[in-house]
Amino acid sequence: MTVQAKILVVDDTPHNVKLLADVLGVKGYAVATAATGEEALAKLPMEKPDLILLDIMMPGLSGYDVCRRIRADAATALLPVVLVTSLDPAQVRVHGIEAGADDFLSKPINQPELFARVRSLLRVKALQDEVQRQAEALRVSNLKLEQRVDEQLAQLDRLAQLKRFFSPAVADAIVSAGEKSILSPHRRLINYVFVDLRGFTAFTDSAEPEEVESVLREYQGAMGPVVTEHQGTLDRFAGDGILVFFNDPLPVPDAATRAAKMALAMQDRFAPLRKQWSKLGYELALGIGIAQGFATLGAFGFEGRWDYSAIGSVVNLASRLSDEAQSSQILIDRRTCAALGDAADVEPLGPLALKGFAQATHAFLLKGLAQ
Repeated sequence: MTVQAKILVVDDTPHNVKLLADVLGVKGYAVATAATGEEALAKLPMEKPDLILLDIMMPGLSGYDVCRRIRADAATALLPVVLVTSLDPAQVRVHGIEAGADDFLSKPINQPELFARVRSLLRVKALQDEVQRQAEALRVSNLKLEQRVDEQLAQLDRLAQLKRFFSPAVADAIVSAGEKSILSPHRRLINYVFVDLRGFTAFTDSAEPEEVESVLREYQGAMGPVVTEHQGTLDRFAGDGILVFFNDPLPVPDAATRAAKMALAMQDRFAPLRKQWSKLGYELALGIGIAQGFATLGAFGFEGRWDYSAIGSVVNLASRLSDEAQSSQILIDRRTCAALGDAADVEPLGPLALKGFAQATHAFLLKGLAQ
């Protein structure tokens, strides 16, 4: 028994109501009363009793009728109800059980029996309340879990989109840090790599579309992992061109070295493809240009389609160097050569007149890197 327990006494005889209210009040129970079944039903939402002592024979709604309505309401379906009557106990029990009563008391009231039944049913009510509390807590927990799952799925979707452009490590860092600003336009010194297939235009003029598709699939499938291995940021696949840059979105101290190593690895990875295609009559080779310079980088596009890309003359320079590169050559600009230092095995090519550049450009043929 707790002092907070409230009992609703329903009886059309004032003497019976006062008697029950007095003896229950002495035991520390809070008591509410009603003189009719209709009044009892009206008081349920306000009083919120823990137990009802319900007379059967009343004008208007009988105790059976009130009990049925209590059970029909989801808010009170589990509320303990004790039917109190002077009628034949056997008859009362049959109809009472059918109406949904939990227990029965005969008039005149035996106080020890009354208190025993009240305590027993209040224990049951307390257990039911605890089950409901735990069920509500579980419901709230499940909602929070669903929200976390939705957030994690959204994060995974964002991570999958980021991995279209960045190496997995960089994409993970962006998502973990939650740095949206890193995708905003910004200026940075980068090394840009432009990879191009030599002989591709002539090949497409004579090959069937299915052959072109097969070659591109094999070519991009072989080169893509090399970009990831060297932690480059993939700008995009542009037909037979592959555009990659280094030192963004997260800075690296050896951007030029990474770019050079990737280009050399691409030439090695390309050699078996070239041999295979040559047997089929496809005369294709790889030409690569690498340039270093400042660029504006960020997510460019419109809602629903964003590309992380670089804008600046360094992009054009890498493209023009790629155009000048012969089969299996890697051409680099002077700034990249200086960044590589003595580790680079290079051959000066002299100033080159490149389209779109007013002044001749000093270029170097990259042959290898010292370990």
